Amino acid sequence: MGKLVVTEFISLDGVIEDPGGAEGFEHGGWSFKSPAPDGDQFKFEELMNSDAQLFGRLTYDAFAAAWPEMTDEAGFADKMNSMPKYVVSTTLGEAKWNNTTVISDNVAEEVANLKTKHEGDILVPGSSQLIDTLRAHGLIDEYRLIVHPVVLGSGKRLFNDGAGASDLELVETRNVGPNVLLQTYRPAAKTEE
Repeated sequence: MGKLVVTEFISLDGVIEDPGGAEGFEHGGWSFKSPAPDGDQFKFEELMNSDAQLFGRLTYDAFAAAWPEMTDEAGFADKMNSMPKYVVSTTLGEAKWNNTTVISDNVAEEVANLKTKHEGDILVPGSSQLIDTLRAHGLIDEYRLIVHPVVLGSGKRLFNDGAGASDLELVETRNVGPNVLLQTYRPAAKTEE
């Protein structure tokens, strides 16, 4: 059974919006302020070891605008472009990025089915609104957060106000660059009272 993995670059105050600077956010490109060479290697390995990606509409549009034209010798772009991709949207009629399926109804049920369809990880980058829905339905198996030492003060956050309480268990922490940490969390096991 596949594992649904939220994978994010994140600021200390929980912002996940526009770490690369391509979306026009006033603080865009903030992840480049703290280079993380081991983080780049981790992201490469993470993608190569995954089976599929799941996006919200805005993140999908940003990725689909950039990746189809990219190439690289390492194979990252080939993997990104060839792997199965799923986008949750009620407004996207046809997905133009190859190997993309649009999920427009019964999101929780369809995502649960994806976990039975794929053996490996299903990565969820960006997509804050989708993540809220997935969390509300108990579908997230793991959070992989590359934490950058910056406070932005505004922007889309991973855990929005009203998201509901969740207990998480830290399963890994490692340095991936000067002052940059990879933290991996899983939902904590529920204990009987």
